[in-house]
Amino acid sequence: MEAEPLVEMKSIRKNFGAVQALKGVDLILDHNEVLGLIGDNAAGKSTLMKVLSGAYVADEGEIFLEGEKAHITKPEDSRNLGIEMVYQDFALAGNIDVAGNVFLGRERTLGGLGRLLRVLDRRGMAEESRRLLGRLKIEVESVRQRVDTLSGGQRQAVAIGRATAFNAKVVIMDEPTASLSVSAIQKVLELIRQLKEHQVSVIVISHRLEDILSVSNRVMVLRLGRRVGDMENKGLTKDDLVAYMVGARDDFPES
Repeated sequence: MEAEPLVEMKSIRKNFGAVQALKGVDLILDHNEVLGLIGDNAAGKSTLMKVLSGAYVADEGEIFLEGEKAHITKPEDSRNLGIEMVYQDFALAGNIDVAGNVFLGRERTLGGLGRLLRVLDRRGMAEESRRLLGRLKIEVESVRQRVDTLSGGQRQAVAIGRATAFNAKVVIMDEPTASLSVSAIQKVLELIRQLKEHQVSVIVISHRLEDILSVSNRVMVLRLGRRVGDMENKGLTKDDLVAYMVGARDDFPES
């Protein structure tokens, strides 16, 4: 019996006033897969992922996780299902350390006389952060280091590490290599490959088509709010992807 997809989005529609951002989009994400999501500006990529991550609520359509219907109306719902989104601006608190950012909003506390007297378990959070970052081969000088002292590539890595810290099944990355140096880009791409090895499926939105070709198993193309292609990443080139994105070609290979 064929396994259920990890994520299945069916006929997703989203309007913003008179603007139809998503016009009945389907998406499938399999287990241990990196899916590249591409399209020109206003294609609907980020909108679709914000529906999956709970930032937006679809006007129509259904979402299934491992065959079970999922009710996602807020980010907490998606996080509870193991779906995390890493935004382009990282959404990190620069004035606190790496460990504090990994556990931001999910801080561990030590026992005390009632909730008001509990104190943060800084040692436990630091130890767990070291373990997590080490598992993913993320290099920082210290988990006690303030995030605003890190490079752009290190900040992206910490944001990805935080997304996987709580048994994530799916990590969505919106332009993860934008504004990074060449060496930092390569480290982030390697980190995406590492996530797959750790049984985490990834959806990558990127205008850097060379990055999509480098890490994805499959590529899905959106154009003006519709899915216009879904294909395995076998023998594809940047020119192929550009042609599919702008509508110059529609001879999509079977996925």
